[in-house]
Amino acid sequence: MSKKIAIGSDHAGFEYKAILLEFLKEEGYVVEDFGPATGDSVDYPDFAHPVATSIENGQNELGVLICGSANGVAITANKHQGIRAAIAWQNEISALARQHNDANIVCIPARFIDIELAKKIVKTFLTTDFEGGRHGTRVNKIACT
Repeated sequence: MSKKIAIGSDHAGFEYKAILLEFLKEEGYVVEDFGPATGDSVDYPDFAHPVATSIENGQNELGVLICGSANGVAITANKHQGIRAAIAWQNEISALARQHNDANIVCIPARFIDIELAKKIVKTFLTTDFEGGRHGTRVNKIACT
């Protein structure tokens, strides 16, 4: 069974979201698009929160969020206790976010990388497993209780 992926963006990430959505479907993923539906100016929390919530409640397994710098969507998603959203602007960072941090959302900075690199980063993120072990001990200390 394919992984269920949540995707969302703001207006700055809208074009990349549309391309990544089709790319993920072509790769065989089941993708839930949380919007926006157009490239008109929007507020990124309106889309980052629903993506994060869908992962917290098990509706989706992993997520992709895209905005201009990736900072806004990452900060918003990381307000959720069950979320570990990582900004990735290089492929290796995407792999390490999964391997060492068990990140469950990758955040793409659309204004700073090209779409081909964004595709590589997302594919790496979705196909890389968490290593556990000493990294699991560290990840278990992240949540505020």
